[in-house]
Amino acid sequence: MNVGMEHTYTLGEIVARLGGELLGDAQTRIEQVAALESAQSQNISFFTSTRFKKQLDTTRAGAVILSQKNAEATQKPRIISNNPSAYFARVIALLNPDEPAIAGIHSSAVVEQGAVVAASASVGPFVHIGHGARIGERVVIGAGCIIGDKVDIGDDTRLYPRVVIYHQCQLGARVIVHSGAVIGADGFGLAHEEGRWLKIPQIGRVVIGDDVEIGANTTIDRGALEDTVIEEGVKLDNLIQVAHNVRIGAHSAMAGCVGIAGSARIGRNCTVGGAGMILGHLSIADNVSVSSGTLITKSISKPGAYTSAMPFSTHEQWLKNAAHLRHLDSMADKIRQLEQKISELERKKS
Repeated sequence: MNVGMEHTYTLGEIVARLGGELLGDAQTRIEQVAALESAQSQNISFFTSTRFKKQLDTTRAGAVILSQKNAEATQKPRIISNNPSAYFARVIALLNPDEPAIAGIHSSAVVEQGAVVAASASVGPFVHIGHGARIGERVVIGAGCIIGDKVDIGDDTRLYPRVVIYHQCQLGARVIVHSGAVIGADGFGLAHEEGRWLKIPQIGRVVIGDDVEIGANTTIDRGALEDTVIEEGVKLDNLIQVAHNVRIGAHSAMAGCVGIAGSARIGRNCTVGGAGMILGHLSIADNVSVSSGTLITKSISKPGAYTSAMPFSTHEQWLKNAAHLRHLDSMADKIRQLEQKISELERKKS
């Protein structure tokens, strides 16, 4: 990378860092990424589907990332990758690195007795770190975060402003937690006694593995007795609710507004679309994909895609369909009766 051109690279330099096959001028300099439609000569874009061929033909991008099967779809300088989308993500990260945090503890932060904060960590203004907490190397804690007693935060983890982590929770290395997230609040544990609700103390923790990302305003409740566990590489979008004693397997991903009830077990490499709901005490196998808006009411033992959402309709059509749904049980009885009569008629004919 040339001095004075911070975060710009030639295609040759990009391939040397990230791999891939380069076709065309290796000296083409890239300053930023862009979509095919808006890209200019200093931008790199990517192409994954023939339905965007028109945009590829007319793009002004200086270079494009393509798959092997699309290698000759353009004669522009290009990088060939087995996974153009993932390669594009790495190029974005290369061209747009996080600004390095300044190590040290802001004068307005409070660090309680017995807490250990690595010298390379960055602790922002108005942060509170509780008794016996441990903050690892190069951790970044944004303004206004609250870190409870005996919390353990692994190396290179980043908390954006106003994250709250309750006592005794554990975060692995390279975890990203976005603003407003709450980790380790009490699970919704209640016992009914003489017409009133009695709170059940929640004495478990939340344990989060390495390389997890947690979206803004997502909440992960602590376990009632055992821990709530988010395994390594899990990606959670904004506004997700993870209830007590849930376990989410490694490298699963969930879109916004997903809700997971208590003690559910989600396998590895699973995906849940936006607003998907999983009831409590269910088990979901590895490699399951749940579509947006789907309500899972039974355990799933086999990998695959599962959907329960109905397409929307006009209100008048919905009312008619809902009226039919109310009569499904009686209709099923009538169908069974008709099947019996047909069977009797067939026996008489034979």
